[in-house]
Amino acid sequence: MIDNRPMRVDSAVLRQVEMPLKFRFRTSFGETGVKKFLLLELRADGLSGWGECVAEEGPFYSPETLSTASPILTSFLLPLVLGKRVSSPEEFERLAMRIRGNRMAKAAVECALRDLFAKAAGVPLGKSLGGSRETIEVGVSLGISPTPKDTVENVRKHVAEGYRRIKLKIEPGSDADRLAAVRDAFPDITLTVDANAAYTLAQADTLRALDAFRLDYMEQPLHHEDMVAHAELAKTLRTPICLDESIRSAADAKAAIQLGACKVINVKIGRVGGHGEAIRIHDAARAAGVPVWCGGMLEAGVGRAHNVAIATLPGFSKPGDTSSSSRYFEEDIVAPALEAVEGLMPVPKGPGIGVAIRTDVLGRVTTAIQELRA
Repeated sequence: MIDNRPMRVDSAVLRQVEMPLKFRFRTSFGETGVKKFLLLELRADGLSGWGECVAEEGPFYSPETLSTASPILTSFLLPLVLGKRVSSPEEFERLAMRIRGNRMAKAAVECALRDLFAKAAGVPLGKSLGGSRETIEVGVSLGISPTPKDTVENVRKHVAEGYRRIKLKIEPGSDADRLAAVRDAFPDITLTVDANAAYTLAQADTLRALDAFRLDYMEQPLHHEDMVAHAELAKTLRTPICLDESIRSAADAKAAIQLGACKVINVKIGRVGGHGEAIRIHDAARAAGVPVWCGGMLEAGVGRAHNVAIATLPGFSKPGDTSSSSRYFEEDIVAPALEAVEGLMPVPKGPGIGVAIRTDVLGRVTTAIQELRA
């Protein structure tokens, strides 16, 4: 935490941004080739703080979407800080408690405030959150490939780039055959899978068969609201279960751990409502001896920098999803670009998120802009 004077938020700029991906990314939810997102800039005392809203176009990963997050931001969340002297990001969290859900929209504001206050204090965001690492271990998340052979070639490329963990997206019918091919080609890599809630308990035999592939964990196999089912499944698996969509708060994390529904937790800043709740989940998991890691939502540079910052905390003991920006985009909106070397991502040393906005690139990829004042 940082001790800083209150800051008056003079204005907010909300941009809609579209950035083409280098490839089409397929999960059990669907396929995307363009990253569309909201980028929030808060201006206060001559500084700008930046937050990225990771809500997607459709309500598949989360009930929130681009079209719902935007009016929630402009009508309910930003009025809590615009024209006000805000004493801390925690003050915004308290004010926003009466607004239920809408965690991705809340996270955009909270992240922008965290960036602002860290910049005002002249310290890196990770340090202001309580982190200490100078580099973080990163893995890579690979979408569902058409065939096992394609999967192996995709894995081969990323193993050669030095990533510390390979995660394969799976769904019924595209699981054991891919894993068998990958394990045969790469018997010693750290390998995980992510089902994005594509299975049911009726398919428990299919999931138990994946134990044979020595996975580090199996991520979110069942419905995101059913922790009891995950606890039942966990009793029958050798592979640890990691929860993602199910964990929206520290209360969810504590319940899942107590039920035995998971032994690993994926922390996503947007999914849980900001750094504050991410830290509370981190602390609860660490107290219970449960490792956490930082998940990704195909973030551009601002969101990626926030992910790097939170992953500097000590409980983030498994490689996260924050792979190199150049894997996804021809050019990013920040400089320097966040690039991993041999599976290690350097933590920016500058104040706040530690990267500068490339206004030329941002101008080219912005499709709409709205400035709000008190």
